[in-house]
Order: sequence, then C-alpha cells, then structure tokens
Amino acid sequence: MSYSTVYKDIGLKDYKETWDLQVEIFNKLVDHKKQGIVAGNNIGNNLSGELIFVEHPNVYTLGKSGSEDNLLLNSIQLRAKDASFYKVDRGGDITYHGPGQIVGYPIFDLEILNIGLREYIYRLEEAIIRTVGEYGVATSRLEGGTGVWIDPETPGKARKICAIGVRASRYITMHGFAFNVNTDLSYFNNINPCGFTDKGVTSLEKELGTKQDFDSVKNKLRLNLQKVFDLEWVNQ
Repeated sequence: MSYSTVYKDIGLKDYKETWDLQVEIFNKLVDHKKQGIVAGNNIGNNLSGELIFVEHPNVYTLGKSGSEDNLLLNSIQLRAKDASFYKVDRGGDITYHGPGQIVGYPIFDLEILNIGLREYIYRLEEAIIRTVGEYGVATSRLEGGTGVWIDPETPGKARKICAIGVRASRYITMHGFAFNVNTDLSYFNNINPCGFTDKGVTSLEKELGTKQDFDSVKNKLRLNLQKVFDLEWVNQ
C-alpha cells in the first residue's frame, strides 16, 4: 500500500521557523502513535506523512554529535556573512543551508513504510542519485558516510552534492537532506562540511557549468522520492 503524504513547497523560509513547523508536525504524529493510532494511511483519524521542500537564508547547523570546531567563523564573522547558526537535534556534524539549495524534510512513519532508519537514509540517497543521474552526472555513496557524492573514493576529488542528517523517535522522522543545485559554494569554505577536512562540496550548477532550472530539479526530485518510497500525494 502506498504511503499517504502531504507535499508542501514553502519557498524561501527562515530556518528556525521551518524547524518549528517540523516539530509541530512531528509531535502530532508521535502523539497519535502514543494513543495507539496508526499514522500514514489517511483513513478516518489516521495521519498522513508530510514532505516539506524549502530554501533557507544563509545558515549553518550543527548536529548533536558534531563539533563546534568545524565552524570556522566567530559570531562577528557570521553576522558579516549574513548567516545564522543553530545547534540542532539531528544526526551528523555541521552543514550549510542557503539559497539555490533544495532542503527536504520528510516527516514519515517508518513503521508504515515498513523500513528501518538505515534503509530510510539509503532511499533518500537513492532519490538524489536518480535525480542527479537524469542530468548525466554519476553519483554514489561514500562507504562509512552518508549523503551523495561524486568520485567518493578518489583522493583529492571526492565531493559531496547532497548532505543528509535525520532524527527519528517512535519511528517518526524529521530533518532530512540538503541538495546543492545552484548553491553559493563559497559558504562551505567557512566550515569543515559534515566534519570532513579532506573532501569537498559541489553543486549541480558547478558540475554542469551552468545555472539550472530550480523548479525543474525540484519536480524531478519530488517524483523520484515518490517512486523510492511509494508515496501517494494527498491534500491536507
């Protein structure tokens, strides 16, 4: 059975405001599970999952297992860069979000999907790999890491095009992925992305040599997420 999901593209939105929206949806699904109500089938009082697409103004976020040493700016330098900084409750280390990047927050019930967290992350990666592949760019996974990479095992050439960091409680997910499309990659110079000091970052624009149609990339990604998770779009 397909997983009933509400899709929301909320455009350019402040990070904290979007985090609060995630928490609201997340808590609603978790509360229903505590009450013994199965989420995701869109029948009666059951709740659908939600997939949020968003762009953020310049912001650095640090996962709960990350080190502040991987942020190479102080508070004054952050303000000069017109950037903000948040410690968050997802996995992973530090990353950057900004305009030209598709940030996706799937708030899904993994029990309804009948998958574990590792398979969930694998499928997120698969949707990105398929999307980038439609543009003729080969990507893959990095052994021992998360996200989607180009030349991941080639010293000096490994570069990440999509970062992934998630949280799950009672099998309900939040946070998600950040896919660089037309991203200003210079902002990554101010961090050790995801804690790596020997690997780079890239974007679809950089790999193809020209700015991409952002909405077209979003549509392709949305369809690939629908396929890999067997989603059925529903209205809220």
